[in-house]
Amino acid sequence: MINLLWRSGRNLTTRIVERPGLALSAEELQALTADLRTVAALTLKNEDLAYGVLGGDVERLKNCVVTIVYQGRGKGVAPCPVAFNVLSLLDVELAGRPTQVMHLGLVMVDPSFRGRGLSATLYGLTCVLMFLAGQGRPLWVSNVSQVPAVVGMVAETFSDVFPSPRPEARRSFDHLTLARQIMGRHRAAFGVGPDAGFDEAAFVITDAYTGGSDALKKTFEQASPHRMEVYNAFCRERLNYDRGDDVIQIGRIDMAAAGRYLRKVAPPTTAMGLGGLVVIMAARMAVLPVLYWLSANRPWGVLRPWKEAN
Repeated sequence: MINLLWRSGRNLTTRIVERPGLALSAEELQALTADLRTVAALTLKNEDLAYGVLGGDVERLKNCVVTIVYQGRGKGVAPCPVAFNVLSLLDVELAGRPTQVMHLGLVMVDPSFRGRGLSATLYGLTCVLMFLAGQGRPLWVSNVSQVPAVVGMVAETFSDVFPSPRPEARRSFDHLTLARQIMGRHRAAFGVGPDAGFDEAAFVITDAYTGGSDALKKTFEQASPHRMEVYNAFCRERLNYDRGDDVIQIGRIDMAAAGRYLRKVAPPTTAMGLGGLVVIMAARMAVLPVLYWLSANRPWGVLRPWKEAN
């Protein structure tokens, strides 16, 4: 399981822990939860969230990946948590086989640190590491949000995302199957109550803020806009902010998405960007095809070492 801590910027460090409820001791888990609540208190001020890890759901910590960004971690310096993401691992079935969807989950950033590009670390980096830890198999991801900046980030970063204003976006049977299962079995993972509706044609959750996530409801003016107006218009037209609607997006993290993330966050002119792209290209051209070929008895989803004859 992933349990990493490294410098991620000037005076910043990032920690990623997979399934902390299983990987950490009781004391470590208590400290981790306290860090999450510290950021939540800075973000929500006097309001509380009543779902997930912030609502005391210990079982949720056994089926999630936690990413926390700290300021000032170092020798003799007490670290201060400034942002986090809790990515939930949802058990579903697809094509008759059990699989997992990584739900992008709850993200909070200290207001004084917003606009510093932390979302790329909180969302993309964690997903790329989980993708690589899974030996490069494409992984399904989901996102529930009414914030144009987040909706656009998901559409621009991941592959095969629906819904999206991008012209190539199409709803497949897999998209619909996964969305139905997530809405039927995993509403608690993102604080949506049983009374909320689900528009299967538009992939919109109606009256979504009824299951413990009330403090996250925003007006369109309060929601962070995306730099590209097409995503702002998409959310404005599709969602009823007075009622409290969310869009549910389904996509995949694959080799192409991992490459896009590295090119965006770590430009190829930097050592990190160049090294990351070399690793991605080497895996694409040599390592993964051999791995797929030798693992004939292991399911790899849509990946095959050869094209099947028509």
